[in-house]
Amino acid sequence: MENAAASETPTRKSLTFSDHDLMRALCGERNAHLRIMEKKLGLSLYVRGNVITLEGAEWEIELGEVLLNQLYGLLESRYPLFPNDVDYAIRVLSRDKSANLKNIFKDQIFISSKKKIITPKTINQKEYIDSIRKFDIVFGIGPAGTGKTYLAMAMAVASLMRKEVNRVVLARPAVEAGEHLGFLPGDLYEKVNPYLRPLYDALHDMMDFENASRLLQQGVIEVAPLAFMRGRTLNDSFVILDEAQNATSDQMKMFLTRLGFSSKAVITGDITQIDLPEGKKSGLIEAKEILSQIKGIKFVYFSRDDVIRHPLVQEIIDAYERLEAGRP
Repeated sequence: MENAAASETPTRKSLTFSDHDLMRALCGERNAHLRIMEKKLGLSLYVRGNVITLEGAEWEIELGEVLLNQLYGLLESRYPLFPNDVDYAIRVLSRDKSANLKNIFKDQIFISSKKKIITPKTINQKEYIDSIRKFDIVFGIGPAGTGKTYLAMAMAVASLMRKEVNRVVLARPAVEAGEHLGFLPGDLYEKVNPYLRPLYDALHDMMDFENASRLLQQGVIEVAPLAFMRGRTLNDSFVILDEAQNATSDQMKMFLTRLGFSSKAVITGDITQIDLPEGKKSGLIEAKEILSQIKGIKFVYFSRDDVIRHPLVQEIIDAYERLEAGRP
């Protein structure tokens, strides 16, 4: 016996868009955007002139109508639409049809040194940057690829360029993930530098190499192991602690108490990827347990739906989550 979904008779709805140029941009080159919608939503889409006809189940048509109208609204506001944007938009509206894509995609972080504009792509990313604007201490917790560090870095560099802070400090615990630090060649700086490489990579993506190097030499931007924060007070600073799941309880307390006047701190981590020795509790997990009720501290949680990387990354995260769930 066929189930109800399989036997549901397809329905049709036609949408008319008045601007022919925007209509072409909405459909994408060779209708690439429409093909993405068909694949992700299970709809059939037909174009004739400035009319798009949707065919499918009632709920598919309802979601497709909201998606097309909101994407057209983005184009009217001069937002350049790319295939990835269509994919992100589908993710957002699939979770919440009442979401406003314009409020999310048009929220821009302007990096003046490279004339680069960075925008959130999911509801949680939008909440994250809004929280960084509003709160002095923000925790971003979730899997890899969700933009936790990248968006925090963008907010930090933008604040520095606007002279809202005098310094940006980027820290990471130098914790081994299967490799042994002692076997690496070189002095202490050369040993810990590989652990800080992802922070340098994100920084150079937002600033040209010469400008970033100059600010690093001047100490305006500092990239350092978490242990180097001990004994300091950071005033007028934007401080980011990355990979915080690998900070111990003592290190987390030490880091959070470094914050001085007119400063912000963003702490990012993935509590499913803890590399601490057995028996050592993650400072990020402890902070989540004891600080979540303090006013002025905000926790933002990301999920696989916020992953902004190759689509297979989402599948990989799912596979490992299933593996973890199957363990005693």
